[in-house]
Amino acid sequence: MKTDTVLFDLDGTITDSAPGIINSIRYSLEKHGIAVLDEQELRKFVGPPLQQQFQKVFGVMEKEARQMMDSYREYYGTKGMYENRVYEGVPRMLSRLQSAGIRILMATSKPEKYARMIAEHFGFTKYFEYIGGACMDGTSTMKYDVIEYVLDVCKVTDRERVVMVGDRCHDMIGAQQAGLHRLGVLYGYGSQEELEQSGAESLAKTPQNVAEYILLTPLNV
Repeated sequence: MKTDTVLFDLDGTITDSAPGIINSIRYSLEKHGIAVLDEQELRKFVGPPLQQQFQKVFGVMEKEARQMMDSYREYYGTKGMYENRVYEGVPRMLSRLQSAGIRILMATSKPEKYARMIAEHFGFTKYFEYIGGACMDGTSTMKYDVIEYVLDVCKVTDRERVVMVGDRCHDMIGAQQAGLHRLGVLYGYGSQEELEQSGAESLAKTPQNVAEYILLTPLNV
């Protein structure tokens, strides 16, 4: 059985968005009088739902975490989202999949509004049948929720032929909860250990490897 539908994460899978996200977090922390972590620690914020990360790492309550998110978006919405780049090889990979008739969807924990703006700005909207993400109000940010939302909107029913491609543990965990196959990418922000421990069935070192896996590897049911 071969893949017919692929769900892609955005940050760390399609784009190298760390600079803009890190700068936006720094802006928010400084505005709220919180000591700024070093860059190595800040990189851990790239990918997972941010509001939950603010609560987990800094021990703040939900209300303050939402205020921190508002400050984050002040910077991100005007500058941060463009401090970003598409990974080399990704457009070619997406083009190969599209030419092969694969349905290409996006499921990101980033607000859908931002995901669509980024895709348009960097010119990869044309490859995606649908771009789905979280709500701006902080709801539906967990990867499982976003995946279910995208599958529902796109009327995907045969989950045995669907692969989730992502770079962090929440991508793999959310996909496993949804009953999807899971491909972890090693060129993003997650480690091999993180991906394997969270349920990745296979790993790709490059975007070219992603295309090869999707097009050539039979899925185990």
